[in-house]
Amino acid sequence: MPILEAIDIIKQYKQYDTVVNAVNRASFKAEDGEFVAIIGASGSGKSTLLHICAGLDKPNYGTVKIRGTDITKLNPDQLGRFRGQFTGMVFQKHNLIPQLTALENILIPTIMCDRPAFSYEEHIKKLIKTLRLEDRLHHLPSELSGGQQQRVAIARAMINRPQVLFCDEPTGNLDRKNADEVLELLLDTKAVIGQTLIMVTHDMSIADRADKIYMMDDGQLYLFKDKQGFYRNSFAEEMKRAKKMNEYVITADSRPDA
Repeated sequence: MPILEAIDIIKQYKQYDTVVNAVNRASFKAEDGEFVAIIGASGSGKSTLLHICAGLDKPNYGTVKIRGTDITKLNPDQLGRFRGQFTGMVFQKHNLIPQLTALENILIPTIMCDRPAFSYEEHIKKLIKTLRLEDRLHHLPSELSGGQQQRVAIARAMINRPQVLFCDEPTGNLDRKNADEVLELLLDTKAVIGQTLIMVTHDMSIADRADKIYMMDDGQLYLFKDKQGFYRNSFAEEMKRAKKMNEYVITADSRPDA
């Protein structure tokens, strides 16, 4: 059983008199311990799909299963508890609380999940060492560089030992040097913790490190690189092939649950 499976995800928005298909019948699987990258142009729907898979948004139609649990059917309280136990999220913006130190920001999920800090002692040591934050724990976010703030955000997302870590353009606000460093730290931490990594990125040099690459174009998702590391087709060829297989766009009237 894959650790994550998204099946026929549809997400639509109404804009004036037009229905916008942000995600149109997107499906993919992620195996335990895989690094899966989702690439695509701005506005292609990749972040929307990621947020649905992470339980931050609801699809109009479709199923997201994590460890066999359909998270689209959970009520808000159940979903909150599930996310706290099984998933983590790293955003493009650090979203740190400015009045709290780095360590206090890292520990926020433990408070929300009502777990004592001492039970995380060994795990915190591993995270801090891997992310090289030892001498920054008692600094406020304003006293940290952009790269250091993102490392704190990564530690916060991983403090509850998530089985799936979702990353939405985690290096998008960083320069090349810091972006490369944050990616290496993410992969190092992934190896230490051993979870699945699902990342949205516009940076092909980052996507190239993934086990699988999916492309998103106008709400539709296509496999571009398989697990063996071979590219199936060029971007243009894959778009042409896939669009022949998807000749119509699902609208609100033709949606299976309409």
